[in-house]
Amino acid sequence: MFLKFKDEVSSILSNAVASAGFETDDTSLNESPHADISSSVAFKLAPKYRRSPKDICEVIYNNIKIPPDSYIERAETAGPYINFFVSRIFLNETTLRVLLDRENFGNLGYKGKVILEHTSANPDGPLHIGHIRNSVIGDTLARILKRAGYDVETQYYINDMGRQIAVVVWGLSNFKFDKTKKKDHAIAEVYINANKSLVDEKEHSPEVNGIMKEYETGNPETNKKFKDAIDTCMEGIKESLRRMNIHHDKFIWESQFVRSGSVNRMMDRIRKLDRAEIKDDALMVDLNDMGIQKSLVIQRSDGTSLYTTRDLAYHEWKTGQCDRMIDVLGADHKLISSQLKAMLRILNLKEPEIVIFEFVSLPEGSMSTRRGVFISADELLDEVEKAALLEVRKKRPDTDEEFKKKVASFVSIGAVRYDIVRVSPEKATTFDWAEAVDFEKQGAPFIQYAHARACSIIRNAGDEGIAFETFDPNVLLEEQEIALIKKLSCFENAIDSAARELKPNFLAIYARELADAFNQFYRYVPVLAAEPEFRAARLALVDCSRIVLANALDTLGITAPESM
Repeated sequence: MFLKFKDEVSSILSNAVASAGFETDDTSLNESPHADISSSVAFKLAPKYRRSPKDICEVIYNNIKIPPDSYIERAETAGPYINFFVSRIFLNETTLRVLLDRENFGNLGYKGKVILEHTSANPDGPLHIGHIRNSVIGDTLARILKRAGYDVETQYYINDMGRQIAVVVWGLSNFKFDKTKKKDHAIAEVYINANKSLVDEKEHSPEVNGIMKEYETGNPETNKKFKDAIDTCMEGIKESLRRMNIHHDKFIWESQFVRSGSVNRMMDRIRKLDRAEIKDDALMVDLNDMGIQKSLVIQRSDGTSLYTTRDLAYHEWKTGQCDRMIDVLGADHKLISSQLKAMLRILNLKEPEIVIFEFVSLPEGSMSTRRGVFISADELLDEVEKAALLEVRKKRPDTDEEFKKKVASFVSIGAVRYDIVRVSPEKATTFDWAEAVDFEKQGAPFIQYAHARACSIIRNAGDEGIAFETFDPNVLLEEQEIALIKKLSCFENAIDSAARELKPNFLAIYARELADAFNQFYRYVPVLAAEPEFRAARLALVDCSRIVLANALDTLGITAPESM
């Protein structure tokens, strides 16, 4: 609804600008605390026409014509700004549209196939806290893009040809695999022991190098060892991802591009480039003219390919299957991702859109780090769930233990997911689970509780036999009611902005603001105790809030509970 209002403002303003004798393609619409939409178009025009923004603003304003039955109630000037306000028609249609569209409210009409790659952690151990941010950002973006209308396919790119996996394979032949542990944790133990042995007893390193070469050349026995090791680790990783409500459509093994000949064809193609050179028997590409000082190594001196070479083949393969490619990568991949994009540009291949995220840390001393060893996602989730259970026991001492554990489970996952995406990807963040699971803080539990409260009001209305199928939206005149309706209308705008800018934090912020608007409404406006002429409309507004809160939470990958 808000996007239609915005389009109407843009159209009317464009006509007014033209009628005033000015030319611009940019109406400069922005959100404003002083209006429903504000335009700073006068600032854009001032330098070109050598007039003050305030004068230009007045001329444009005098040419604004708002038609009857418009979503715009009025326009006003405030110095060099033109402010626009929604009409009663807009408010009424918003409530009716939410109730009509229900779970589809907020869906947009974008078209096209998107392949979004995220997580893609090496299968040499469990996911850790750094991987979690990648996974949550990627999964949330996929959900946002789907609601925006795209056909989205999520992929996990399995690095099965790196040295780490060769170390795991060698380690499984030399160290015990602890079957009592979760499989990815048992693989990590083997990997750690193997690495220590390779450092202490360097004579084993050639064995690992030999295993790597055998796998790249396709030795059947070695292939099976790699597949068994990777499948074992991935089983544990997938279990952790499922716990976080994260799903991948496809798991792509990088070795398939070696086996298919794609990597060799890529190296042959690069070898013919003028910028390619052989240095110390290795094939390299000079990217200095593209602002990248470090040359990209394409093939080692021993003839084997590198991760980036195989990644180029992977992206070439994706190009033929989608309209957009999106990669979610950690900040430590900035250089390699810029090299990848530069090479694809040189080869006239489609470039991926890269979402770079900074890393997430834990408060000092908040959790044992096992003397420098990483904190696994499983450990973190276990600790957050314990903290959530303590909160639930304090909040709901009257409920049975099974209910408390159920609530603690969805609250903890929601807390982790929300706390990660509420911060813009490019900003570093510290995850403090004591705050994340606090019902009083404006995090996931706060939003979930708003949804549960809306469900409770609807249930109570049903128990009392109060119907609201028929209502008059015109009676929703209280300040808090109007503010809530406006916030409901902005859901599609949050989806649109997050999808265009690949910023899931836009949706996280919106969900929190919607929960806050609903709580303000509930605090100051009686619903079930209201007079009959107001009660049905207010119940309808509660139902609208329940629907949009559920849609927002679902798009964030967070449970929308009916009680908690």
